[in-house]
Amino acid sequence: MRVLAGLDCLIADGATQLQDRRVGLATHPAAVTGNLTDSVTALLRCGVTLTALFAPEHGFSGAVADGQQVQDTVHRDTRLPIYSLYGTTQEPTPDMLADVDVLVFDMQDVGVRFYTFISTLFYVLKGAAKANVPVVVLDRPNPINGMVSEGPVLAPGFESFVGVLSIPLRYGLTMGELARYMNDMQGFRADLTVISMKGWRRDLWFDETGLTWAPTSPAIPHISTVMVYPGTCFLEGTNVSEGRGTALPFEICGAPWIDGMVLADYLNALALPGVRFRPTQFVPTASKFAGEVCGGVQLHVTDRAAFRPVTAGLHLLAALKALYPADFAWLSQSWEGVHPHIDLLAGTDQVRRTLDAGADVMALVSGWADAVTDFETMSRRWWLYT
Repeated sequence: MRVLAGLDCLIADGATQLQDRRVGLATHPAAVTGNLTDSVTALLRCGVTLTALFAPEHGFSGAVADGQQVQDTVHRDTRLPIYSLYGTTQEPTPDMLADVDVLVFDMQDVGVRFYTFISTLFYVLKGAAKANVPVVVLDRPNPINGMVSEGPVLAPGFESFVGVLSIPLRYGLTMGELARYMNDMQGFRADLTVISMKGWRRDLWFDETGLTWAPTSPAIPHISTVMVYPGTCFLEGTNVSEGRGTALPFEICGAPWIDGMVLADYLNALALPGVRFRPTQFVPTASKFAGEVCGGVQLHVTDRAAFRPVTAGLHLLAALKALYPADFAWLSQSWEGVHPHIDLLAGTDQVRRTLDAGADVMALVSGWADAVTDFETMSRRWWLYT
């Protein structure tokens, strides 16, 4: 049986909740029906009156580079206004919502705190609540399942657009469940409705849903990318390439000063569960080291149930520091806030400080285990699926 995403469930019911209302839609190209029809087209075909569109990071087209501001524009086919929620404002303003009776949110997420679509959801709920505009969230699968949480819980003072909530880095909820959590825990009191999926279970990975993966952003092309992304994205906070500008972003990493064989041997000797590291060379066409030959490794997930990407990512950082102490460096600042970017990604400076001190990675991981367990227990209150 194929899982039906919230959009398909809404359409199957004739979108009755949206009929005779002026509808705003916050979405992106990965929000498609089971037959890959985009959300704008699907809703228009169902007789929904769209009056405004809203774009997250990467823009309504999904083609804008990471961290680059998105501009307001006009939808090519419908001529509807597209308001940017990743530009001069992240929160929909009363002017943007002036012609909106209900705001629909439909975005495929990747289940990781620093992926900014959850921050956009946060500000959609906040802005809509202020304007007394109801919000309807069309739910979609957590692609890396809803059973496992992992990584540090965001610490006070490290909030940013890549860390908007005090939740674990890998949080194990769907967007609909997370919306319910945000609305209650942040006290937004938005008039929130979640259109649940049909057929989704917490143990399902995306490729077990019968749905087709559409790239959620330029550097998340495949479901295999999502499996390693919670750990390899830490490299965004360093001077090591995370593989942007290649066909395998986040699945490969490296730098001109890295010997891939040495790095792979070091990491494989750790016998981390569910992953092997293969030496590789690549030449990025963009981002770090564009046009330069980089040595590095590719992560191959051999057992995704056993694999813990955040832990593997920390071991990767520790290996780079141990093998290349004169070359490896943290980026000193971030486009998302005042702290070093690694601190914003981790949601704490503990990761950077611990690794700089040469402490054991597993001691770091075990140090946040209780907080993760507490979150898993507490978050059941907002579950929509078992």
